[in-house]
Amino acid sequence: MNKNSSKAYTLKDGSKITIRPMLKSDGNKLYDFFIHIPEEDREFLRHDVSDKKLIDKWCKELDYDKVLPLLALDKDDKIIGDASLHSESYGWTRHVGEIRIVVSRLYRGKGLGFALSREIFLVALEKKLSKLIAEMAAEQKGAINVFEKLGFVKEAQLKNHIINHKGFTHDLVIMTNDVKEAVKLMEQYEVEKLYLNPMEG
Repeated sequence: MNKNSSKAYTLKDGSKITIRPMLKSDGNKLYDFFIHIPEEDREFLRHDVSDKKLIDKWCKELDYDKVLPLLALDKDDKIIGDASLHSESYGWTRHVGEIRIVVSRLYRGKGLGFALSREIFLVALEKKLSKLIAEMAAEQKGAINVFEKLGFVKEAQLKNHIINHKGFTHDLVIMTNDVKEAVKLMEQYEVEKLYLNPMEG
């Protein structure tokens, strides 16, 4: 998926959404998305997304080779989900990518997280990555459950490895998945359970 491409999806509830790469002009919309994420959810995000300067920096310094951010937008062109693939083209983990996903509460349980994950995995295949990792706080049971459904398995739990914006520590859970096997599983799961309707845009 390049910066000029997009993918249209119909979610389980009939909602029409579009997934496309983030652009430099998306700063204000992305900030609006993050600022409406409940504080108890933002607490477990890696960065302080309530900082507008940080969001603007992300948009200004886009480098798809290192970080490919994908945005999900509703029919009104409002951001409702954000996913990113982080990878390096050199070194001993050049075959590994990291996936991060944030979905609006209003769209959870509708297949949006699955749709974003699907696009990330397809990009991972294009980049010839063979393994993806996902990191989250141990308290994020819902996120852990979603990644387990996508075929991720828990590899490690590091005690007090995360410190949030309020200074509290949490255990970090590290999950991994094989890219090719995950794509097969997602295709089967899509057909049998989610009934998503992806269309090239």
